[in-house]
Amino acid sequence: MRKWALAVAIMVVVVFGGLFAFQRKLVFLPAGGPLPGAGEVLGGGRDVTLRTRDGLGLAAWYFPAEAARAAVLVAPGNAGNRHLRVPLARALVGRGLSVLLVDYRGYGGNPGDPTEEGLALDVRAGREFLVGEAGVPPERLLYFGESLGAAVVAELAVEFPPVGVVLRSPFTDLASVGARHYPFLPVRWLLSDEFATERHVGRVRAPVTVVYGTADTVVPPEQSRAVAVAAGGVAVEVVGADHNDRVLLDGRQVADAVDALVP
Repeated sequence: MRKWALAVAIMVVVVFGGLFAFQRKLVFLPAGGPLPGAGEVLGGGRDVTLRTRDGLGLAAWYFPAEAARAAVLVAPGNAGNRHLRVPLARALVGRGLSVLLVDYRGYGGNPGDPTEEGLALDVRAGREFLVGEAGVPPERLLYFGESLGAAVVAELAVEFPPVGVVLRSPFTDLASVGARHYPFLPVRWLLSDEFATERHVGRVRAPVTVVYGTADTVVPPEQSRAVAVAAGGVAVEVVGADHNDRVLLDGRQVADAVDALVP
């Protein structure tokens, strides 16, 4: 019996050790490159390089609007690359808003490996580009975060408050959404990254709007509502929408939520 118990214990250690070691392969699902030029996917687009404080050069796309009313920094979710967010950029540029589509380290052919700390540096590089090279006044800057990206921009907004924040399909924190998908695992013990959206938004000194689908099978709708409550913000329900439905990418309610925060 002791040998059997020891064998089971070793197996448990191996399994959980492997999950701990490779957890970020489950969290971050980047699509690589090569990608077309920004001008090929949307007229007037510019290929730009964001310089992070830890020395990385990250490819991004900047879409300046003519006589722009404001600019939007877009932080994507955990999957794909910036090419998937072009419809959102097109919708916002059509409303007179300039858009920066960020690709994190490890995404879209960018160097580096994604971590919570690394993504925080990546969006800071995006903000520095907008207020520096692009000349966007801070009082005309908005943040848009999608799913995991909602946690990224919420943390950014604590240090660098924008004029407004739109969070699309946010979870309360990574462990909470992970536990819904892996109820048989001690997710909170295993994760190295928190992405604590709910905690961050409570400290944001800017208007916050949360947009979410009522049929979301990835992020439970109640978590998105909890984020809106923590922020003291506005919650916009998109009835019947699942996490990756097109209506949550560039639908009217999403674009309206951004537009409503433009000063």
